[in-house]
Amino acid sequence: MMDDAAIWGALPVPGLVLDAEDRIASVNTAAEAFFNVSERALVGQPVWDRLMVDAPMEESFRRARAHGTPLFVNDVDVGTGERAPVQCNLQIGPLGGGSGAMILVISPRELAGRMTKSQSVKSAAQSAIGMAQMLAHEIKNPLAGITGAAQLLSMNLGAEDLEFTDLIVAETRRILKLLEQVEEFGNTKPPAMQPVNLHDVLDRARRSALLGVAAHMRIVEDYDPSLPLAHGDPDQLLQVLLNLIKNAAQAADTEGGTIRLHTYYEHSFQLRRSDGDGQALPLQVEVIDDGPGLPAGLEGDIFDPFVSGRENGTGLGLALVSKIVSDHGGWISVSSTPGRTVFRISLPRAPRASRETD
Repeated sequence: MMDDAAIWGALPVPGLVLDAEDRIASVNTAAEAFFNVSERALVGQPVWDRLMVDAPMEESFRRARAHGTPLFVNDVDVGTGERAPVQCNLQIGPLGGGSGAMILVISPRELAGRMTKSQSVKSAAQSAIGMAQMLAHEIKNPLAGITGAAQLLSMNLGAEDLEFTDLIVAETRRILKLLEQVEEFGNTKPPAMQPVNLHDVLDRARRSALLGVAAHMRIVEDYDPSLPLAHGDPDQLLQVLLNLIKNAAQAADTEGGTIRLHTYYEHSFQLRRSDGDGQALPLQVEVIDDGPGLPAGLEGDIFDPFVSGRENGTGLGLALVSKIVSDHGGWISVSSTPGRTVFRISLPRAPRASRETD
């Protein structure tokens, strides 16, 4: 029969044993991955110094201890200081024996909630983009004629009237750019998957952004040097990262701010899809900014097509990012509070055969 230690280690969700003073006495393997540190580094530390919960947990623990009954806390944001908070359900219970020891089990809900939503969003997006693509061709032709006519008129106008023709040309070009984004979003070309060094892609994105959209920002690299190769399309992943950096730069004020590019390995991160198939996504890339955060109520819809947190945004940039990550079999999430917004991408490793031939 399997012993208690083996069962504890095999639990697929983070679990912690706390002593009577709410210090960490033991954690399982999933909890080590959740905190991204070893059990040795956690044991003996006050749990509320390492775990940030958007709820009055000290009082909840006191009541559960006093009455010897389990307690369930649902739909709270849980973070560790090193990772963005995720919505979780918490299960708390006394271990018995009169020692005051408690067990805390953390069940992240981030994936379960968004997996169902992402399917309906994807279907709605395909319908919306299909209609937009059908109209795009018909719209682009007359726009080209309008632009040409305005440019011809401007050749015979005085300086005062040129303002109006310049406005016509500028606005038609803006509409053309939007239509091109719609067509790009509807592109069904699959990614050209190959082994990818994510740090090379991040470096390309960083250098390009500093010369353009993020010239007023400070970009900090915080990389795990042992990160293995990812399985993806380097050009499409570059597009994803440029979009996320651009989004962070545009959210900052004119005086700039800091964008942190963070990579790390989380061996227990696995995405289980609605058909039951599971895929390990251990490679984590985070784009973190210290801007004002997403507008209230927008976090759950920010990847939907035509949803934008900016007044003049098209709402296609982050939808395209989500589409590309999904085409890679990966996952993207966001957590945002004023002063800290984290976009996190989770990607698969390159297949073993590909890694061995490189």
